[in-house]
Amino acid sequence: MSLARLHREILGCTRCVEAGYLPRAAPVLSGYPDNRIMLIGQAPGAVEAVRRLPFQGRSRNVLMGWLIRAGFSSEAQVRRQVYMTSITKCFPGKGTGGGDRRPGRAEVDLCRSHLDRQLALIKPELLILVGGLAHERFLPARPLDALVGRLFDLSGQEVTSGTHIRPLLVPLPHPSGASRWLNAVENRRLLDRALRRLRPIARSLLDAQLVGA
Repeated sequence: MSLARLHREILGCTRCVEAGYLPRAAPVLSGYPDNRIMLIGQAPGAVEAVRRLPFQGRSRNVLMGWLIRAGFSSEAQVRRQVYMTSITKCFPGKGTGGGDRRPGRAEVDLCRSHLDRQLALIKPELLILVGGLAHERFLPARPLDALVGRLFDLSGQEVTSGTHIRPLLVPLPHPSGASRWLNAVENRRLLDRALRRLRPIARSLLDAQLVGA
């Protein structure tokens, strides 16, 4: 199956509508077959649902700032050379507290095969996992401060070096302003460590993608 065909199938998906979780489906997709890096978030927000592009809302500038610190030259490079997706593909609506609703386990399960097929087609060498739902999909249940700043393999085992591990998993906190995790100095240090460790790995893959283009 080609990536274009998979994208068409995902865009036509109405599973969560039929199950009563969403009033309408509006999947958000972005990426190219030659991408070696995949970024996986939680779910699109309201702005993303309108623009049909990932990370367009308030968290956009924060995330792009992190990635530039991690070796990307610009937001344009991120959007061309990173396959950006999420655990669930549609905006889940607002929660009772006013923020975006966190998709439930049943919704995650309904979307699981889409992500599985994206992974199988892209075959990423680096997975950047943004936020709790992405961490839960791939990593052991641990506090955020036991994940950020560390590297993992696909089995969820921590690794000391990413030189020969493919795909390598790098967890990051969610860039949403609603998260207070980064208010603590020690947590900001963990984020700094994560971005420092991400930088040489991302740069090598970006350079290799350009050579192979």
